[in-house]
Amino acid sequence: MPALICCLISESVMLKSKKIETGVYAQQLELFQLFEPVNTIVVQSKFTFVDLFSGIGGFRIPLEELGGICLGYSEIDKEAIKIYQKNFIKDTNNHEIYLGDITNLNHLPFEIDVIVGGVPCQPWSIAGKLQGLEDPRGKLWLDVFRLVKNSQPKAFIFENVKGLAEPRNKASLEYIINHLTASGYVIKYQVINSYDFGLPQDRDRIFIVGIRNDLDNCWGYTFPQSLNKKIKLCDVIPGVQCSNYPKKKFPPEILYPDGKIPASRGRFQKIDELNDFFTFADIRNGHTTIHSWELIETSPKEKLICQTILRNRRKKVYGPKDGNPLKFEVLQPLIPSLKLEEVNSLVDKNILRLVEDKGYEFVNSKISSGINGISKIYLPHADAIGTLTATGTKDYVATISIECEKPEIYKQKFIQEIYLKNKYKLLTAQDYARLQGFPESFKIADNETTAKHQFGNAVSVPVVYHLAKALLKIII
Repeated sequence: MPALICCLISESVMLKSKKIETGVYAQQLELFQLFEPVNTIVVQSKFTFVDLFSGIGGFRIPLEELGGICLGYSEIDKEAIKIYQKNFIKDTNNHEIYLGDITNLNHLPFEIDVIVGGVPCQPWSIAGKLQGLEDPRGKLWLDVFRLVKNSQPKAFIFENVKGLAEPRNKASLEYIINHLTASGYVIKYQVINSYDFGLPQDRDRIFIVGIRNDLDNCWGYTFPQSLNKKIKLCDVIPGVQCSNYPKKKFPPEILYPDGKIPASRGRFQKIDELNDFFTFADIRNGHTTIHSWELIETSPKEKLICQTILRNRRKKVYGPKDGNPLKFEVLQPLIPSLKLEEVNSLVDKNILRLVEDKGYEFVNSKISSGINGISKIYLPHADAIGTLTATGTKDYVATISIECEKPEIYKQKFIQEIYLKNKYKLLTAQDYARLQGFPESFKIADNETTAKHQFGNAVSVPVVYHLAKALLKIII
């Protein structure tokens, strides 16, 4: 065996022994049941890997737990590199190579078993401009193709946003699959939700797995099945009350009396269930939407004015925008005996603002901004929080749970028992780490915003663990 690999194996064994002795880390593994029981972890190296677009190391953690040795990593974000090196590059004698910018790499300077990486996702993300392969970041796939073709690893795992798998990006996905196939690989891909692998986060990501077509059983890879482990938010976030309140079910016509069921209803927000979170927004409505006029003292007439603007602001008859200011002359026929001072009283309360020559609109007119710095408050017994993002969210978790039988008083109970009593906490960067499956011992950035950005960009650790575990059964 080459001396370099022997040395790396020795360092890996010492590192893993140290990890096993750390009680906090062992508890983290036990919580998610991601890995083998601690006393049966095999620390001998089984394979080598390269960490492309390495970020802060979401791929590396599970691969090392499976016995992998990282021979090199590539990243250009300076802040991410700092955190990566703080956690993984233990001394200056480390033989691991920093590969620099992938665009300057023609081939890897060593033979490798596995290449992994989270290729920049913005080109196919709803949060981006959806430019696909026309986006300079989308063109990084060309660098991936070159490295795979020239280095010929046994296998690879690449991750990207769910948008790459959606119909609008069908041509781009086919382009990627065809190029990787032409390089000599059997390709399989699947959209996987982090919730299915022990994390209370609704996070869909596409994973592309390739196995070199000259290997035995190269067609034998199958994506792992869901763990069927239902972890709730309170199981991961400390300092909040745990409860087993079931979701209440009601006929949709009770939850949506106007007959308009939001298009966003899905796996975690079924049309016949009360939400286990509350959204703060003046421009939307729903049985758990909190409006600013419900949080401060307002008269029945003022509430009627706000509801009227909410119902009519998106009607094309009042303008081409997806949310138009409404003039007093427009509101007057819609609200009996409306007086100008009644509308202006809502301006004084900072609920409405007058846009010159256009009319009145809500001050809190962006869902991302929420109200008073709050976008959503999740109840601690919620199944899953929304997808963590690099741009961050103004999401909070209630520190107590509430149960309510009647939808018409559910919102009011939340306002009285949780919001007005300040029974909620902001999600911290450390909470982000937990929601992504990073171990408690992981060293995060000192700046809270930077750390949240990095975890929002990261891959979910347990998902990679189970994908790679299934892959290793074939290539090792």
